[in-house]
Amino acid sequence: MKKTILIVEDEIRIRFLLRDYFHKENFNILEASDGLEALEIFANNSIDIIVLDIMMPELDGFTVCKTIRETSSIPIILLTAKSEEEDKLLGYDLGADDYMTKPFSPKVLVAKVKALLKRTSSNKDSSILSFNGLTINKLSHEVLVDNTVINLSPKEFDLLLYLSYNHGIALSRDKILDNVWGIDYYGDIRTVDTNIKRLREKLLSKADYITTVRGSGYKFEVKNEK
Repeated sequence: MKKTILIVEDEIRIRFLLRDYFHKENFNILEASDGLEALEIFANNSIDIIVLDIMMPELDGFTVCKTIRETSSIPIILLTAKSEEEDKLLGYDLGADDYMTKPFSPKVLVAKVKALLKRTSSNKDSSILSFNGLTINKLSHEVLVDNTVINLSPKEFDLLLYLSYNHGIALSRDKILDNVWGIDYYGDIRTVDTNIKRLREKLLSKADYITTVRGSGYKFEVKNEK
C-alpha cells in the first residue's frame, strides 16, 4: 500500500523537487505552502508522515509541529536553514522525530523518511520506545533491560524518557533540570548528577547509553543501534 506524505514547504522550487523524488518512490503526495494550509490538510486526510519546513508564513513549523503533537504521534521530519543546536533541541522538545538542515540531499531525505516509516510501522504501539535491548513503555511507565523489568522512581523514569526523546543531543544540566523537574524547581543542579548516577546503576548493561558530555551535561546515545 502506498504511503501518503505531506510536504510542507513555502519555497516552490524545493517543494516541487521533493514532490518529484517522492513520486518516483511511489508515495502519495500532499502539499502545503504554509502552516495553516498544512493543519487543514492534516485534519482532512489520512497521512503517514510529514516533512515540515520551519520558516514559513502564517504559522511556522514549530507551531505546526506542536499543534499536531497534541492529537497525533505521526512521524515528523523538520527542515530548516538554521543549524544552531538550540533550534534542534526545540524541535525535538516539540515532538519532531528527525531534523535536516538546508541545503540537504533529497536522496538522504527520502532514505530518512523510509527508515522512519519502517521503524514506526514495525512498532505498532507508539507508546513503546525501543533502543537495542532497552524498552520504555510510556503508558505503563515500565522499563525493560534485555526483557527484564527494572524498577525506576517516577522522576528516574521521566529523566530516562526525556533523555531518550533527545537521542544524540547533548543536554546541559540546566536544560535537564528545567524539563524534568520544572522551571520552578529550586533544588541544586547536582540533583541531575545524582539521578543520572542512580539511573545508570539501574540500567545495568545499558548504562553506557547515557554518556557524560564534558563541559555540557549528558547525552543519550545508542551506538550500533539495531
